[in-house]
Amino acid sequence: MKEDIRNLTMSEIRNIVVAWGEPKHRASQIFQWLNKKGCESFSEMTNLPKTFIRQLDNEFSIGKLKQKKHLISKDRTEKFLWTLKDGETIETVLIVSKNRKTLCVSTQVGCKFRCPFCASGKRGLVRDLSVSEIISQLIYVSKDKGIAINNIVFMGMGEPLDNIENVSKAIEIINDKAGINIGARKITVSTCGLIPGIAKLKKMKIQVELSISLHAVNDKLRNVLVPVNRKYPLEHLLDACKDYKKVTGRMITLEYVLIKGMNSSRADALELAKIAKDLKAKVNLIGYNGFDDSEYKAPEIVVIKRFQDVLLSKNVTVTLRRSRGADIQAACGQLAG
Repeated sequence: MKEDIRNLTMSEIRNIVVAWGEPKHRASQIFQWLNKKGCESFSEMTNLPKTFIRQLDNEFSIGKLKQKKHLISKDRTEKFLWTLKDGETIETVLIVSKNRKTLCVSTQVGCKFRCPFCASGKRGLVRDLSVSEIISQLIYVSKDKGIAINNIVFMGMGEPLDNIENVSKAIEIINDKAGINIGARKITVSTCGLIPGIAKLKKMKIQVELSISLHAVNDKLRNVLVPVNRKYPLEHLLDACKDYKKVTGRMITLEYVLIKGMNSSRADALELAKIAKDLKAKVNLIGYNGFDDSEYKAPEIVVIKRFQDVLLSKNVTVTLRRSRGADIQAACGQLAG
């Protein structure tokens, strides 16, 4: 089976080009055709010699996604359902607001960590996405909509840091000025708390934003809502966050889904304020978004506002995320493919 050339970074393509006796600038040409222009066949690369195109075609394939469904919410959020080459499906969400065009990207088919309030974890982990499958979500949506995506959030299906090698390469390709060219500070990686993955992300020495799916302020409740906490307890996770912030200089975001009767009390808010202030982190509050077979509910809006007010009274930077795309099952926690 031919190797998918979309899996390769610029430096990897350059090494191949040089080994074939071609000039180095051919790598940049190929890279731009793949990632900036989104070509689907080598024959589209019209500024390359025909003999070179044949050689590329003999050695490599170009990965493709097949759009199975495209839904548009009443709030204009868009969800894309893709079929992969093995028949598995993933989802991608586009959120446009003024000059901000954000794409929520999936990194796995399913998820092994089974947070009970998240639809992705209900099916368990099927497999990791390849680099090509990750970046193709961005390339295809950009082409389909005719827009330049300027913010990427790895918050779709799957746990990004459980697929850290492919996610790291995807970030490198997305950030490369010769390709998609999205700045590191416009790329956010969300994790349920995989400490080894945070350490690997830190070693990249690229200033991507790190978002922690916290959802509870003590180990007892977090063990229920975010089961990986049993392996990586809250104290160790917060230490890893401090280390990441020290090395990268980037502010951490604490994602906190508010669930009725579980984590939305004043005491929870006060403890969350302590954690945020200790980390010098900002907090992103999210009212729970339900899905089929879900046993949880969101608190009343007055409870959510009261929770937010407690954080503000403690001088914590906090935003209340307005759920987008809930009517098409595209909101936070609803993606299941």
